[in-house]
Amino acid sequence: MKQLHAFAARPGEVAARAREVVVLARGNRLVDGVSVDLVAGEVLVLVGPNGAGKSTLLAALAGDRAADGGVVEIAGRPVADWSPAALARTRAVLPQHNPVAFPFPVRAVVEMGRAPWRGTEDEDHDEAEVAAALADTGLVELANRPHTRLSGGEQARAALARVLAQGTGILLLDEPTAALDVRHQEQVMALARGRADAGAAVLVVLHDLGLAAAHADRVAVLADGRLIEAGPPEQVCTAELLTQVYRHPVEVFPHPRTGKPVVLPVRGDGGV
Repeated sequence: MKQLHAFAARPGEVAARAREVVVLARGNRLVDGVSVDLVAGEVLVLVGPNGAGKSTLLAALAGDRAADGGVVEIAGRPVADWSPAALARTRAVLPQHNPVAFPFPVRAVVEMGRAPWRGTEDEDHDEAEVAAALADTGLVELANRPHTRLSGGEQARAALARVLAQGTGILLLDEPTAALDVRHQEQVMALARGRADAGAAVLVVLHDLGLAAAHADRVAVLADGRLIEAGPPEQVCTAELLTQVYRHPVEVFPHPRTGKPVVLPVRGDGGV
């Protein structure tokens, strides 16, 4: 099991939270009074249509974007009270876009995740954390390849490896599966599950409702900047709610083996 060397709340405790958070842009409410908790030991998945406010909420929870209203706390302290260095040792963020313009070897890109620990006792874990992150993302054989020579999916996995190597107790992942094939999508969500099982609080933004329902402990559905519903997948991923939110008919049925909701768009006469 992955061991966390940074801050980690006890399982079941709130590691980070948003309370009535509002984020504005040019007079528009990108996030409109949303409250969510990130709980240690759980995977929370944010879903919703394009423009729902998922990435903006993640950025506010990370402290990368100031909220215009409400409160964001990490480990019980307002996010604004954290220094950048302390924040980087507490939460790791995978944004949607991770440009690396120079031909650094993949290993060097992953090692960048260890920068917050320079000069601390945890610097002793650098080599082990980088090796584990490369192995977990299937990049060991590509460790010496220039990042610019990777495929899009390989670059996405390198970006994830950098975040995993950071070794924090809170993981905020924005569309980590978007550029990946089915095998690597499942591997990424298994990694998220593994970090949660090790005590981390994990937030994942996904567009794939099937992945969300299969892997989340809790699903939070956003639309037009507002929180529509939050809870276990079996409670939240209903045909009625998702059809309303996505403005397209969907059908939901239990997976024959796991019992988790399977979500499919209605096609043909009943859909598009």
